[in-house]
Amino acid sequence: MGDIGNDPVVVIGLGRFGTALALELAERGTEVLAVDSRPKIVQSLSGKLTHIVTADATDIDALRDLGVAEFYRAVVAIGSDLEASILTTSLLVELEVDDIWAKAVSHQHARILERIGARHIVLPEHDMGERVAHLVSGRMLDYVEVDSNFALVKTRPPKELVGVPLGETKLRSRHGVTVVCVKSPGEEFTYAATDTVLQYGDVIVIAGPIGKVERFAERT
Repeated sequence: MGDIGNDPVVVIGLGRFGTALALELAERGTEVLAVDSRPKIVQSLSGKLTHIVTADATDIDALRDLGVAEFYRAVVAIGSDLEASILTTSLLVELEVDDIWAKAVSHQHARILERIGARHIVLPEHDMGERVAHLVSGRMLDYVEVDSNFALVKTRPPKELVGVPLGETKLRSRHGVTVVCVKSPGEEFTYAATDTVLQYGDVIVIAGPIGKVERFAERT
């Protein structure tokens, strides 16, 4: 189907998460086939999404009729109906859809979806709750988990980093984190280098294993 990055995406389940995802993908120029079993939901979104249909995604014949087997990437955004979520995911695997993303509402649900064959698991409530907890605590200005054990954190530099070239701080060997970029007041973000000298009022982005970036942020 051409370049994977520009491939159409089928989004199954148009609750809050699925709807927001489908609309955002469409806004970014990705062709989306949106599917939901509830006619009222489909009707309400018909003016916002070009390709949207009412269908039972737990019926493999319905998925075949929609041409879902021709898609490289699919998102199962079904939330509260665990049986439908699991069955739909298994049918996508059976149809040999390569790249399946599935929303989970719990870690147990996530494990089942992984075992069935979903390549990517999304836990929106858990992930957002974790991120907001970091921000509410006040130690971080932003927090993004980029892997199961790796994160980027926007924060202020602790006193030990101020006024010393980064190359002399031995930051990575001492704390296991790296300063990726820095923003001085009134300036844009720029890459950090070994001769970069941080000042109070700067904002830094650090990267590293989650536990280490969290401990480092507590020093600010």
